[in-house]
Amino acid sequence: MKKRVATLASLFLVLTLILTGCTGAKDDAERKVLRTNNSSEPGSLDPALAQGTHESWVLNHTFQGLMDYSEDGKIIEGVADSYDLADDDVTYTFKLKDGLKWSNGDPITADDFEFAWKRALDPDLAADYAYQLYYLKGGEAYNLGEGDADGVGVKAIDEKTLEVTLEVPTGYFLELTAFYTYYPVNKKVVEGNPDWAKNADTHVSNGAFKLTTWEHNSKIVIEKNPEFHDADNVKLDAIEFAILDDENTAWQKYDGGEFDFLATVPVAVVNELQTSNSKELTIGGQVGTYYYNLNSEKKPFDNVKVRKGLALTVDRETIVSKITLGGQIPAEGVVPFGMIDDTGKDYRDATGTLVSYDVDEGKKLFLEGLEESGMTLEDFNAEGFVLLYNTNEAHQKIAQAVQEMWRTALGIDIQLENVEFQVKLDREKAGDYDISRAGWIGDYMDPMTFVDLWHSTSSFNDARFFNDKYDALVDEAKASVDPKVRFDAMREAEQIMMAEMPVVPVYFYTQPYVQKDYVTGVYKPLINYPVMTYADINK
Repeated sequence: MKKRVATLASLFLVLTLILTGCTGAKDDAERKVLRTNNSSEPGSLDPALAQGTHESWVLNHTFQGLMDYSEDGKIIEGVADSYDLADDDVTYTFKLKDGLKWSNGDPITADDFEFAWKRALDPDLAADYAYQLYYLKGGEAYNLGEGDADGVGVKAIDEKTLEVTLEVPTGYFLELTAFYTYYPVNKKVVEGNPDWAKNADTHVSNGAFKLTTWEHNSKIVIEKNPEFHDADNVKLDAIEFAILDDENTAWQKYDGGEFDFLATVPVAVVNELQTSNSKELTIGGQVGTYYYNLNSEKKPFDNVKVRKGLALTVDRETIVSKITLGGQIPAEGVVPFGMIDDTGKDYRDATGTLVSYDVDEGKKLFLEGLEESGMTLEDFNAEGFVLLYNTNEAHQKIAQAVQEMWRTALGIDIQLENVEFQVKLDREKAGDYDISRAGWIGDYMDPMTFVDLWHSTSSFNDARFFNDKYDALVDEAKASVDPKVRFDAMREAEQIMMAEMPVVPVYFYTQPYVQKDYVTGVYKPLINYPVMTYADINK
């Protein structure tokens, strides 16, 4: 009897293999797997708890929000089929596409969105990015413990209809719904298992790929999600992320053929590839600004002429052409290139250059500012002021260059101090610094993602810049849906910033990346890491 069972089992196995072959299943040699590196172990692959690009790069391929970004950078429908904004300018109604399913086959409903957004605001979850949902009516009150979930302006009207009510009109709200904190989660899965996002076998998502392997601190594999609404246009079978924090090691693996794509490339390699005009190198655009905070509550940095003198004597062109070497752009203000204004032009082009390199004017203003502060150059140098930066070779080289620029142009001796990243952040929040390195990558495609950083109530106002007119302009821009009013207010606010100079803009970020010539279909939105959703491999 046992022999007969074994024989039948063998016959069944053969038939299964034959049928599998007939249905077009692929063996390992036929599968299209894009291999790359993620640089760091994700702290969380839960959209509500993610904080950085080492998490969002995976999430952007495994989840999709109501809206998304197209290859040309335009905001388009994601899982939303349509949306409507009521005459009150604060009530949105989103209709979901038909037949949406989670990677486990469950139907995606509007209730999943309501649950996800309220969960991210829940003070017990302590999500770092909860503030991005403060645009919802009652969102901030709930997160601060001054309201409840029922008062939050998001409600599932039926399975396919989501009604969203904002605190005030917000002209860039659609862009916010493409940000990962606004991604949906499967309510049934999350309520059934609080640890659902910690491992591949319990992870459920709604994007083009699903998490199938997570070997912590080693490897992540995401495979094509057949339940994705646009699965027919997804050509890759899988994307395999190694987790290597050393850029040089990752480059060696790419150069040796172990990786097909690499999003982070060592500075020296970028320079070599640019020199050789390598077709594998792309200088991707990025909406981000590298800058220095000046502690406006410390003498003499409380003097505007001192601050402007420091800003005018930074040679930004030398920094990007001799040090960073990644196609970065000398900063002309705090808002980078890439965002379109009310006239259809790039906001930066229309706003113009608000900070430049002028040693003579910078020295004149600096000395005048010192005198107004009751200080001489000798007094300044005796104080031993320090430029604080987080440990990183590129940050160190830039700091050393700026240190020498200020010594040569102004005759001042600034000390350098490097600390771990979290230590730097803690000291900035405590005001325990003189000058500090900082940077900001936009969260959405609107200048407000930069302009509101220095509002007096902003938790990221580490320069301690307080200006009533600036606050009023930011508030006006946030409250209006009139494009001209919004952009005029933001331009005026940025002009105030650069007239007061609480921060010293250095350069606008880029993202150099490399891909083999057999890889196609990758694109780089300004707001995100490279998108591989519709990539293909043709060896």
